[in-house]
Amino acid sequence: MPRIGYTILAIIMAVFCTAAIILNATVILVTIRHRQLRQPINYSLVNLAVADLGVTVTGGSLTVLTNAMGYFSLGRIGCVIEGFSVAFFGIAGLCTVAVIAVDRFMVVCKPLGTVIFRTRHATVGVVFSWVWSFIWNTPPLFGWGSYQLEGVKTSCAPDWYSRSPANVSFIISYFTLCFAVPFTIIVFSYSRLLWTLKKVSSLGVAKGGTTAKAEVQVTRMVIIMVLAFLICWLPYAAFAMTVIFNPEIKINPIIATVPMYLTKSSTVYNPLIYIFMNRQFRDCAVPFLLCGRNPWAEELEEPEGDTTLSTVSKSNNKVAPT
Repeated sequence: MPRIGYTILAIIMAVFCTAAIILNATVILVTIRHRQLRQPINYSLVNLAVADLGVTVTGGSLTVLTNAMGYFSLGRIGCVIEGFSVAFFGIAGLCTVAVIAVDRFMVVCKPLGTVIFRTRHATVGVVFSWVWSFIWNTPPLFGWGSYQLEGVKTSCAPDWYSRSPANVSFIISYFTLCFAVPFTIIVFSYSRLLWTLKKVSSLGVAKGGTTAKAEVQVTRMVIIMVLAFLICWLPYAAFAMTVIFNPEIKINPIIATVPMYLTKSSTVYNPLIYIFMNRQFRDCAVPFLLCGRNPWAEELEEPEGDTTLSTVSKSNNKVAPT
């Protein structure tokens, strides 16, 4: 690739990294500063910010450096460390997105009866996302799969190209359990959530249109969530599976690099979608970012069905936004 191409990639990554660091650090800092945000239902949102910040620091910032240099200068050990770190934080974030979907499904749809979302429930979800990611990203360190240079050779990732039986079996397992399963969980959980809200709304149980407004809010957020997930992760997953099942295919390195950059861009989209479409976080984060000003402050004057709906009581047919 021409030298100017690496420079352009370095600039693009620098912009995304700067935005990701500011947004995700803001989420973490405002949570520390505001006690009302430190409630179990928000643990996964903060965990997602931590994971995205990890991807940005360990992967994005290094990619800016290597693209600026025009080659990967960290050696074999550096490649393994970067590949593992990005994959570890990335899959932890991806699992957290699925955990957030399950949280909402359990609290709103109540498939197991009345659910009081407690600290232990939130903690289990957070711990699971990190343990699951660790389980599936350590095998390449011990010979089942490996981390190799990808795309234009300025970053590392799981090896999608090796045709060895061990590597192929790892990639297929990795794709199934770290992408297909989380995506299925996300689609199922939010589909059920929307169906529940629609059912409650159709009963006309909410006063002043609160449920209908909540339904519109949640519908909009869910659509954006799923679309962002697909835009960020589907090209990367499709690329990996294409290479695995059609090893003879020739893909231009520049084209092969695009899916990787899309996945890393999720570190910017995630806080915008999951945090700033949540009024509770938004009302704390926006003044923090804008030196005390909040253009959305007037919204507080009107009741709003927040996207973090926490209770749907089937016994009294009421929906209570939080």
